[in-house]
Amino acid sequence: MAGRLKGKKVGLALGGGAVLGAAHIGVLKALEEKGIRADYVSGTSVGSFIGALYAFGMPWNKIDAIARDLKWLDVSRISISQYGLLSNSKLGDLIEENLGDVTFEQSPVPFAVVATDISNGEEVVLRKGSVAQAVMASTCIPGVFVPVEIEGRLLVDGGVVENVPIAPLKRMGADLIIAVDLNSGRRVEKPQNIIDVLLRSFHFLRKSATRLQTGEADILILPDLTDFNMYDMDQAGDLFDAGYNEAVKMLKGF
Repeated sequence: MAGRLKGKKVGLALGGGAVLGAAHIGVLKALEEKGIRADYVSGTSVGSFIGALYAFGMPWNKIDAIARDLKWLDVSRISISQYGLLSNSKLGDLIEENLGDVTFEQSPVPFAVVATDISNGEEVVLRKGSVAQAVMASTCIPGVFVPVEIEGRLLVDGGVVENVPIAPLKRMGADLIIAVDLNSGRRVEKPQNIIDVLLRSFHFLRKSATRLQTGEADILILPDLTDFNMYDMDQAGDLFDAGYNEAVKMLKGF
């Protein structure tokens, strides 16, 4: 492990941001080049998806291949529900295809996923049971995807309560936290469709809260993603580069 981090328990918090999550993979590459491997991992929304693959030992280049092969319709389908336009059940299927029907208890690296109980607004930190179900819950953007029921609770995207999940890492025992925030800005342009409207609305609602939460990070990686939208996976390569370049800059000296 990099010199200045030697002897410290490192926690990695991966924030939400829909397809902007491809930037997380660039961060993972930069961490590997520095010899930094997280002792604890937490994820919210798309960060839970990338975090699950990483916590179970998948190398960044394989995660990158999975991300670049994704299209919007690969992880969603039209839903007949009063709670959302789409179902993200295919995202859960993707976790199972690549990791198997795994549970948190099987993860080589302690892993936590943040979701929100839409009935009462409480933060729900998932650390046991099905990883695929937890990722589905955490990536369930309100109004876009149908909520996921786990243990009698109706759960949606964790970004409602903690978009960059630092608090769970502290409770898990991390004494140095690296956080990745994908919400640095948005290009000013008209939304393209109803999904874009909902995604932007959700982004604006969580942006100010995220700024307060990330103040708790020891190393904050905040790539400039102003020129990217939140739904087009054709941007994956450029998003990867943005995450990688910012991580290299912020990890200099570690």
